[in-house]
Amino acid sequence: MKDFIVTLDGPAGVGKSSLAQALAQKLNIPYMDSGAMFRILAYEIGPESLEMSDSQLESELENFHFSIQGTGQNSQMCNNGRQFGAEIRSEEIANLASKLAVKPVVRSFLRNAQRAVGKQTALVCEGRDMGTVIFPHAGCKFFLDATPEERARRRSRQLESMGIAADYSTILDQILSRDAKDRNRKESPLRPARDAVLIDTTERTVEEVLELLSTHINHLLERRSHKQ
Repeated sequence: MKDFIVTLDGPAGVGKSSLAQALAQKLNIPYMDSGAMFRILAYEIGPESLEMSDSQLESELENFHFSIQGTGQNSQMCNNGRQFGAEIRSEEIANLASKLAVKPVVRSFLRNAQRAVGKQTALVCEGRDMGTVIFPHAGCKFFLDATPEERARRRSRQLESMGIAADYSTILDQILSRDAKDRNRKESPLRPARDAVLIDTTERTVEEVLELLSTHINHLLERRSHKQ
């Protein structure tokens, strides 16, 4: 199963992270949080990254070496062996990461870093363009979506559970703004891969969506086993 990659794409706040972790747990393989990679860059380099030239950014990026420790829900994205927690989960860092994500030099660097990880192990990975750009030949692709209002509610609950103050109206405005940027940017816009399975999670619980994902993957693996 080393070469088996599952991609979960979708907008901010749709539940990709929790679902990807739970799915990786069931499959007993690593989970790659691509959003954490952008957030780590934003946290480590800081707001001044937005004013840097491409050559300056390239110089900074040479100091980043990503890897994954653990499997399933214990998977941790690391930079130079260092793990990160709540410090990269604030809305401030999320917004900075979103702005960094439009820079071609950043996307190119992380694209290569993510593919390098995928060559080493089976993965469940989530993000904005996992199935369209990073792993276009992935064995199984999903695109998750939900209304902006439901995603804002979920994001508020997530932040509050981490002890971070959350204002629903502010988060909803940020999600709408981020959606517009992600869907309309020239570099890797947010969209489903042609062969992705589309799932609307608005009215579904995490458990219900996980069951849909698991059922589809099991059928795929069974067909793959019969062909071998």
